[in-house]
Amino acid sequence: MGNHVIIIGGGAAGMVAAISAKRQGARVMILERNSRVGKKILATGNGRCNFTNIHADAECYSGKNSKFVYTPLASFSVEDTLGFFEKLGIQHKVEDGGKVYPKSDQASSILDVLLYELERSSIKVVCDAFVTKLSKKGNKFMLQTDDGKSYEGDRVILATGGKAMPSSGSDGNGLDLAAQLGHNITDLFPALVQLMLEGSYFKRIDGVKFVGTAEIIHNNKSIVQDRGDILFTNYGISGPPVLQISRIAGELLSQNKKPQLKVVIMDDMDKEQVSDMIQKRIQLAPEKSIEFSFVGWINKRLIPVVLLEAGINSTKRPVSGLSLREIESIARILTDWRFSIRGTKSWPSAQITAGGIDTRQINADTMESKLVEGLYIAGEIIDIDGLCGGFNLQWAWTSGYIAGQNSAW
Repeated sequence: MGNHVIIIGGGAAGMVAAISAKRQGARVMILERNSRVGKKILATGNGRCNFTNIHADAECYSGKNSKFVYTPLASFSVEDTLGFFEKLGIQHKVEDGGKVYPKSDQASSILDVLLYELERSSIKVVCDAFVTKLSKKGNKFMLQTDDGKSYEGDRVILATGGKAMPSSGSDGNGLDLAAQLGHNITDLFPALVQLMLEGSYFKRIDGVKFVGTAEIIHNNKSIVQDRGDILFTNYGISGPPVLQISRIAGELLSQNKKPQLKVVIMDDMDKEQVSDMIQKRIQLAPEKSIEFSFVGWINKRLIPVVLLEAGINSTKRPVSGLSLREIESIARILTDWRFSIRGTKSWPSAQITAGGIDTRQINADTMESKLVEGLYIAGEIIDIDGLCGGFNLQWAWTSGYIAGQNSAW
């Protein structure tokens, strides 16, 4: 008979770890603090569950030592993930950017097949079990839950998630358990999260959406950029490109640096072309007011704010009266609008946690702690976080599967 493996956390990493350990002959129990397992899975991919990405490789991950990902991903790859879920009944499809979804377009189907496999494999799942103490005596691990119950196991897999989306049960408690056992926790900050910007007119453009480019600038250097649907909000800015680049902003802010956000509304033209276009529109209808002359080209609610930012206060005068300098100023805002970033939104808004258990204290081949023999670590609790688009779930499946496999004997 294999080891008695106790998994703390019944999320993506924990469930796959449980199935993997059971298949290797272990006795397995999941302790989940929520009233049900897999709560966060249902929220992913707008309820469709973008469960991996065909482009997932080490380049798509961050952390103090992102190269840590190489070995685990080579051991349990995207292909292995697709095969694993196909055997459970998930037919998949690949969409733009390599995002992989179940053909059913339902996140619940991923959770359903995992739950079915847990039950079929006779894996014990204890819900409403919030682990508050974890220690090791001799070869045994002792666990205590907040309702006073005690559990004992040969091996423990820590898969409690990070601090993002605390409503799903991940509030950093697992990081405390790891720290109690001597693990170093790197700086934590929200990632894949909206940015809060300095400025007084965001309420006026709240909900304005456009396709453009978002870029993080620091010391006048471009650090990272991404393109897609961008959305102004009452606190600043959101949308997939913003989430994608938010990690760099969060990292700089955590180091007390002052990053800027550059927004390119007209990213299919350069500044000169935009300037020419404004002049062409002036010639077509010189009698229109400055504000009205942009209708049909720029979102109506954005026009007065762009003009204000360009230093044009009287927008009702005829557009023919715009000076060359004013035209240049408008063109600059439309192709290079700069904002000071005052922060990121907090943990409830973040999709993922940046930072976590130091990877130098984890064996990349087995996911076993180098400090505590028999303790395995999986998922978001580790100082590894991926891009938006299925990369973080892939890390959960990979690290969970390897931890489960190696904990069994």
